[in-house]
Amino acid sequence: MIEYIARKQDNIKKIVCNKCGRELELENGIAREDYCTVNKLWGYFSQRDGQRHRFELCEQCYEELIAGFLIPVENIEEKELI
Repeated sequence: MIEYIARKQDNIKKIVCNKCGRELELENGIAREDYCTVNKLWGYFSQRDGQRHRFELCEQCYEELIAGFLIPVENIEEKELI
């Protein structure tokens, strides 16, 4: 969950992992650790047609999630980080 100051997308007040509830470290509105954001708009032929789900996972919870995958996530090394 990302909470913004005065609902402005560029002013982050806090980031909380939806799975474990830990608040991530911020400095001047910038995350001091990385996290995963899932933003899914459910479409036709789903039980959640028209619903948008969004959540954040800290890196530890992300690792726990993907450890249970039968087929591993695709890992593509990037040459440059922005």
